Amino acid sequence: MLRQTSAVLLIRASRSGLHEFTIRVRDFVAESGIREGLLTIFCRHTSASLLIQENAASAARRDIEAYFTRIAPEDGPYEHDDEGPDDMPAHIRSALTATQLSIPVQDGRLMLGTWQGIFLFEHRHATPEREIVLHLIGE
Repeated sequence: MLRQTSAVLLIRASRSGLHEFTIRVRDFVAESGIREGLLTIFCRHTSASLLIQENAASAARRDIEAYFTRIAPEDGPYEHDDEGPDDMPAHIRSALTATQLSIPVQDGRLMLGTWQGIFLFEHRHATPEREIVLHLIGE
């Protein structure tokens, strides 16, 4: 029988950059009892985003963070700066990544690859609490 469940994870990053929360998502899936299905993860913000990325080599995360700093620098010629110099770069970085992910679930497990993890990509320096919505549908 088809079932669904949802939850909201609250995440406050300690700094801007990539922050893994795969374990919290795995726990949600395990507690759901759903063995086969599709998990949707959604970030309810316009200045943070979600990535599935390398979770073993911290250098990969640092390189990604540095790349986004280069392509959307804080000293760019932006009109929008309502919340400070990191405001518009945060929106650009979010627009270039994703605010929603879909991950298959089989045998009660996330079907991530060996070195894949789920990350909040916090784009602001003053890191607000973020709401990440999880929705799992399956049987």
